[in-house]
Amino acid sequence: MPDIADWERHELTSLRGIAYTAKTKPDHRFRDLSRTIDETLLDYCFHKLNKKAASGVDRITWSGYQKHYTANVGNLIGRLKRGGYRARLVKRKHIPKGAGKTRPLGIPVVEDKLLQTAASEILSAIYEQDFHPFSYGYRPRRGARQAADDLVVRMQFGRFGYVVEADIKGFFNHIDHDKLLEMLAQRIDDKRFLHLINKWLKAGILEEDKRIHYPEEGTPQGGSVSPILANIYLHTVIDEWFEKVVKLHCEGIGVRHKYRSPI
Repeated sequence: MPDIADWERHELTSLRGIAYTAKTKPDHRFRDLSRTIDETLLDYCFHKLNKKAASGVDRITWSGYQKHYTANVGNLIGRLKRGGYRARLVKRKHIPKGAGKTRPLGIPVVEDKLLQTAASEILSAIYEQDFHPFSYGYRPRRGARQAADDLVVRMQFGRFGYVVEADIKGFFNHIDHDKLLEMLAQRIDDKRFLHLINKWLKAGILEEDKRIHYPEEGTPQGGSVSPILANIYLHTVIDEWFEKVVKLHCEGIGVRHKYRSPI
């Protein structure tokens, strides 16, 4: 059965409206997205958070935040409206990666994670209309299994001369902040919303040895908004390049399958 249209899959009317506009008006630049972050959207996103996730630097868990949820969200919305919101420090946690290496994860506080999830839902409503069908990583109703199945069928029955496998080393750690914000500005004409994203990109990181540093590049793996930001960045610099430049020089069928591991 065919998938439901991307713009129709959203449960909230506000997100569905954004997605429909993005689908029908590819050149539209969105204004006042920050106003979309209201109590309804935050309620919807709060129940999507991992209830068992580790706490951030404030040591407040999902259940702890829920105890005073109405007051917490009211306070958060108030700070957003008057420009008083500040991103908290991101707790760094290193997990084993294999071969003696580790992967740095960033753990935001629940409030920041909630707000990032809301921003991620808004960005997804816009950019899911732009992303190419060969992109599988960090996307709704898609994953490694679908990518593998599709690739197997294409390889069996398609006409290909080359298969290229590539891995971007330390991608999340080296995303250029300024370039990412420039990419977002092509679709988003809301300085408050873009400034909100910049706050998360620049948020201080509390290392395991208690040192604090402020990143000049990259997005913290573990942040709710990082996957969609990564997809937007790669869509612009790789996917669009492949579609508009590389495929013009391909003989036969030029097909691309992209999947990034969520870890």
